[in-house]
Amino acid sequence: MFRDCICNEEGFFRSGRRGRSFQRGDLKYIILDLLKDKPRHGYDIIRELEEQSYGFYKPSPGVIYPTLQMLEEMGYARSTEQEGKNVYSITEEGLKFLENQSDIADDVRRHMRHKWGFKNIGRIVIVMKECHALEDLLGNSFRNMDADKADQIRQILSQAYHEIESVLQE
Repeated sequence: MFRDCICNEEGFFRSGRRGRSFQRGDLKYIILDLLKDKPRHGYDIIRELEEQSYGFYKPSPGVIYPTLQMLEEMGYARSTEQEGKNVYSITEEGLKFLENQSDIADDVRRHMRHKWGFKNIGRIVIVMKECHALEDLLGNSFRNMDADKADQIRQILSQAYHEIESVLQE
């Protein structure tokens, strides 16, 4: 319960811009920026985003592939099949779009550097170590715990959850 409620990536780490890793529509700028560097297939984009975020953001194929398809329909990317995989590259229209939207694209890149920069990642790692230590402590103790102690721990965790939630909403 504690790990699912407090320490999972989708709940705990989604702070900042409306509680998401990106605002709606931001991902297209990141993908086009990656395609500007070199042609890529979808899983390469997923791995690159995971690497840039130090493992704290791994978009699903269900997010990446529809965005790539949308970029292709908009004329900003094109795909070619290579070794049974669709490899995407940026088009001239995509480059012009990035150039015309450079303020927004720069803002999205700044957001990524801020959110997943080393300074923030270091803080997150410290918090995660505490979460994992607590998870280990509880996991090793539950087998021999009586009902009263389990209820007492549940109350403590519930209170901690609400206090942390309050801090995150400030």
